[in-house]
Amino acid sequence: MSPILQGIITIALGVGGCIAYFYASNLVLDKVIFPPRGADPGRNINRANMVRPWLFLFPAIAALGLYLAYPVVGSFWRSLFNRNGTEFIGLGNYQKLAADDTFRQAVFNNFLWVLVVPALATFFGLMAAQLTDRIKWGNIAKSLIFMPMAISFVGASLIWKFVYANNPQIGLINAIRDAFHLQPLDPLQIPFWNNFFLMVILIWIQTGFAMVILSAALRGIPEETVEAAVLDGANPFQLFFKIKVPQIMPTIVVVWTTITILVLKVFDIVYATTGGNFGTQILPSYMMSYMFRDDGRATAVAFVIMIIVLPVMIWNIIQARKEMR
Repeated sequence: MSPILQGIITIALGVGGCIAYFYASNLVLDKVIFPPRGADPGRNINRANMVRPWLFLFPAIAALGLYLAYPVVGSFWRSLFNRNGTEFIGLGNYQKLAADDTFRQAVFNNFLWVLVVPALATFFGLMAAQLTDRIKWGNIAKSLIFMPMAISFVGASLIWKFVYANNPQIGLINAIRDAFHLQPLDPLQIPFWNNFFLMVILIWIQTGFAMVILSAALRGIPEETVEAAVLDGANPFQLFFKIKVPQIMPTIVVVWTTITILVLKVFDIVYATTGGNFGTQILPSYMMSYMFRDDGRATAVAFVIMIIVLPVMIWNIIQARKEMR
């Protein structure tokens, strides 16, 4: 079967199935379960109207349960077995993680990423949004700053590997060091600090995202508040940090939390640059290193990552609901 015909049949079955489901469910609800007859037909009509929204929501709830809730429960249950799933070992995989120095280093590195990358990416994005709005060629500057967002994480990692190359004829850092007659070095092999060199890659990518969102927020600030601050004698720094920033703080929080969630899931950058060596291991790369070994701890690591991400997600949802009130 050709892909085009297969796509048409899939769409027809999907749309037709949805129409058939909603028609049949309404028919059963109105004619079989709560028929509008008897001594008080209006009571059955009200009951049917109370149930009807759940009929419409059921396909979405079922899909979310199948693709979100079931994998979470299934992953946790799977983490309680050995790799082959033939032996129940309880919290044995989690005990292995707690006793592994590499896992503890990965957790520490992940917290470093969470502290540094969202803060700097949001800060640079905010600065870029403010500065590009004040120059004539701001749209061109925004396009250049946003351009790294179009590059995959692997592609960006390879670009920065050339920047970090220990050959002065290739690497920018070592070319500068060579100009000062310093010995070449490999930044990605410097313990502890190599993590920050990797963070630069993600900051470079995400600054454009933060800039676009925050630029729209800055343009949405009422001009009356800005004009009133200027008339009161506020200088540019006071105008920006005391008038504009407080008004877009909810947007800043959303950008920060979005980048934080991305940081907790990042894997490509570490894998494409150092492969997790030289003390740069993070939780996703640590999980992948055990994915194909005779060990069941990879699923346990995946569950640990979910637990770490969950508070950030809940906090983000709470903040979003506060804004809607």
